[in-house]
Amino acid sequence: MTKLAETWLGPQGGLVRLAAFFFGAFHLLVVSGMLTLSTMPMRLIHVMLALCLLFATRPLVERLAGSRLNALLSAILIVAALGASYWMLIRWKPIAFSGGLTEPGDFWAGLVLMVLVFEAARRAVGWILASIALLFFCYPFLSPWLPGVLSGRGYSLERMVLFLTTDTQGVYGIPIGVAATYIITFTIFGALLSRFGAGDFFFEISVRLTRGLRAASAKSAVLFSTLIGMVSGSAAGNVAVTGTVTIPVMKRDGYAPHQAGAIEAVASTGGQLMPPVMGAAAFIMAEIVGVPYTQVMLTALLPALLFFGSAFIVVHLQGVRNGIGASTGITTDERPMARVLLDGIPFVGAFAVLIALMLSGYSPFKASLWGMVALLGLDLLSRRRIDRDWFEKMAGGITDGSLGVITISAACAAAGIIAGTLGITGLGSKIAILIDAASQGSLLLALLFTMVTSIILGMGLPTTAAYLILATVVAPALVKMGVPALTAHFFVFYYGCISTITPPVALAAYVAGGIAGANINKVGWTAAAYATTSFVLPFAFCFAPGLLLQGSLIENVVAAVTGAAGIVAIAIGVVGCLRAPLDRLSRLAALLAGFGLLFQGWFTALAGAVLLAAVVLRDRPKPSEI
Repeated sequence: MTKLAETWLGPQGGLVRLAAFFFGAFHLLVVSGMLTLSTMPMRLIHVMLALCLLFATRPLVERLAGSRLNALLSAILIVAALGASYWMLIRWKPIAFSGGLTEPGDFWAGLVLMVLVFEAARRAVGWILASIALLFFCYPFLSPWLPGVLSGRGYSLERMVLFLTTDTQGVYGIPIGVAATYIITFTIFGALLSRFGAGDFFFEISVRLTRGLRAASAKSAVLFSTLIGMVSGSAAGNVAVTGTVTIPVMKRDGYAPHQAGAIEAVASTGGQLMPPVMGAAAFIMAEIVGVPYTQVMLTALLPALLFFGSAFIVVHLQGVRNGIGASTGITTDERPMARVLLDGIPFVGAFAVLIALMLSGYSPFKASLWGMVALLGLDLLSRRRIDRDWFEKMAGGITDGSLGVITISAACAAAGIIAGTLGITGLGSKIAILIDAASQGSLLLALLFTMVTSIILGMGLPTTAAYLILATVVAPALVKMGVPALTAHFFVFYYGCISTITPPVALAAYVAGGIAGANINKVGWTAAAYATTSFVLPFAFCFAPGLLLQGSLIENVVAAVTGAAGIVAIAIGVVGCLRAPLDRLSRLAALLAGFGLLFQGWFTALAGAVLLAAVVLRDRPKPSEI
């Protein structure tokens, strides 16, 4: 390409960014109610524009990026997406009003869309998601020859394509519906916060709150990454943004490279679990389970605080073990704290409006719209004028948010294929039967099988894509065994999140390892060890509703107290240090104490408390050491 062509037509060219801006503006008009569209055309337009933007910004393969061949192939795919989507736009109403009567053109347009969705998933997320979606799509054609419970009567290609592309149970199902409403508004909200400087504000607040503490650099990294993670919703992306600042400082203060990388990976992963903005998967969960997003927020609160608290304690104890004392941590300018807080009013105000409106009963996307209005309005008040910089930040935020959602939309479309196939073939209930049979009716074994399945399916996938697969494939099995729907979905959601730090494929740990200059496998295993609490916690809240704040007041309070003690005990056992390094017996006792405290039963909690007290007393300095 010539330089002029690259400027306008390249992946970040002016024409692409202009299209992305109008893509975002269109969705904001729809979710605000200023533009009214029915469900099906709204989803059709969303998929059409997301596919076009994705093919324009993601190359066929990296080595062809910027080449004429890639540009030609991408242009062909864009034209195909526009043509097939336009056909569906003019045909959806006749199909719906006729009770599902179709014509040959519907099949061919649907087949083109299916191929485009598989290619979009491959470009956006990788071969893993595309292969899983294709495997499920092929099941109806193979099922007549499969043995046992997996056997089925099969369906024709035409039947499958029409079912998955002319109804709201396939490509245009619930996942795309959530992407076109909840997710895009929150990605734009997050991008606007970033453009207007929320990242700098969160960074400065994190540093100032931890200054003077032992291992201040690691603690500020945990706090900063958690705050940013609430906005970004991507563990690997969060590491890439925050890790370049936090990891070098942690290494300077005395953490080994693999430890610094692991701390950053764990903290960035936890941001997706922290209300009020928990990443795209949480909005999809609310829609699939059929509960208000505020209930998802409330359910996530205590586990998120326990995850955050566990990470904070781990870095403190690791600092003790490494001999790291109190420090200033990461340095910032020495503005007065009052000035920092004053500059942060637009961001605090935006979050306050968002939370207040959601708690008042507003839908999340309506609340996020008013949060954007509050952000823009408060920023205008602070600068006291409308200038070009303000408009550029606003337009840039809408554009960045739109470009940020196209990967999620590709994953949602592919997940719609999986969900639609499970629905039409009954494969979902068959998987539930298999898990039930393998566990022989034992809920503990069923949870164990589900955990392993969730981690394996989640490896190499972003959290949203991982959750979409898990929610359709394995969560129904737990519901069938009597686990409440929201609890079952939270169970797989948690493992979908921490799959980003679970070896052998741990995306967040890989990014952190690259920044830290450490062995990525060592970073991954260290991160998994630091996040031990998160591997145990989902089992605990399946048996103890208080951990999800779903019990009585007493149960919830007891769960908070014993949960807090449990994460302290597990952190002691993982790091192997309290006031000084512990022997193996004390570490094992601390781990058992933590597991007992987390599992909430009176006997296990009492036994855990006794074990933890024994470890603490054994670590107490002897008179001769005082």
